[in-house]
Amino acid sequence: MNIALWILAGGAVGWAGFTYLGFNEGRGQKIAIIIGAAGAILGGKLLAPMFGAVAADFSVMALIVALASAAACLAIANKVHDRFGV
Repeated sequence: MNIALWILAGGAVGWAGFTYLGFNEGRGQKIAIIIGAAGAILGGKLLAPMFGAVAADFSVMALIVALASAAACLAIANKVHDRFGV
């Protein structure tokens, strides 16, 4: 259940980042959504347990960490794209 919420939340962050902030404009909206979802999974699976989030059906702390890591991954991908054009 958590993973599905992380994917949806990360995809929403990716969509919002593309639509409102212009992140990853050179690569497109689908790539921004994929980067956001991947960042949310990474944050929810790897980073959230480090911050003390419990592995239950739903954890608000894990969702917050997943959202923050999705935003961070989008920002990093945008900077890499701007710098190297990859």
